[in-house]
Amino acid sequence: MATTTVAALQIGSRPEGKTSTLEAILAYEPQIKQAGANLVVMPEAVLGGYPKGETFGTYLGYRLPEGRESFQRYYENAIDVPGVETDELAGLAERTGAYLVVGVIERAGNTLYCTALFFSPEHGLVAKHRKLMPTGTERLIWGQGDGSTLPVLEAPFGKVGAAICWENHMPLLRTAMYAKGVQVWCAPTVDERDVWQASMRHIAHEGRMFVVSACQVQPSPKQLGVQVPHWDEDRPLIQGNSVIVGPLGDVLAGPLRGEEGLLTAQIDIEELTRARYDFDVVGHYARPDVFSLAVDERVKRSVMFNC
Repeated sequence: MATTTVAALQIGSRPEGKTSTLEAILAYEPQIKQAGANLVVMPEAVLGGYPKGETFGTYLGYRLPEGRESFQRYYENAIDVPGVETDELAGLAERTGAYLVVGVIERAGNTLYCTALFFSPEHGLVAKHRKLMPTGTERLIWGQGDGSTLPVLEAPFGKVGAAICWENHMPLLRTAMYAKGVQVWCAPTVDERDVWQASMRHIAHEGRMFVVSACQVQPSPKQLGVQVPHWDEDRPLIQGNSVIVGPLGDVLAGPLRGEEGLLTAQIDIEELTRARYDFDVVGHYARPDVFSLAVDERVKRSVMFNC
């Protein structure tokens, strides 16, 4: 029985910006090594930031000039892929021997994407997944990914895939990823609610996979020195609740609440065969004679040049 150590790094974006956040991530290198982690999952938008409560000066039908200035600052704090920050994360993967799944805000031209980056110890940045459907007003500042970025990474300890925050609530996306054979499901998020814990347990149980959910943790608006409309200034913006779940929905570690830290658990991929004995969601429990799903994985471009 071969076991491996997986981890969720619960950490928050620093108000000083991406450089300070990257330094905070890199400072966990000794803990990652000490834990012997083979996989480390980091939260949604940890590099680039999740601007909770920001309106970007937008009201239905018009946008204020100060909102454009806010977006400019947010754009400047996003990262290029590849770029300086991805080189640093690749170095972290190499030095620790851990695979990394990291939530970032990715610049592509003048469009921003909420993205999960995949790093291997040997090859650095190897894949990315762009969030298919930004939630609510996230659509104001983030573009939509397409089916070309639905990777499943072959790691020595199993097949790794990712869905970002409320993408985890999309049944067809889950089905597509199940069909790709995901064994370790990574869920970068900023959702701290108790119902998120129920979702993570359900997805682990439904897909008969290990689930690693990493959430940001952010102090209160008062501590940050900012104002957030309709929010208690003493209440933390994001309280964490990172969790690691087994293939029968059992919580293996966490939830870690209200503090930064490295949450770890031991997993054994062989458990998945036993777990899927009575329920294989895209295998013997599927009904292809009744239901089918078509997934378009082509890159979508707004302009095509045919020479």
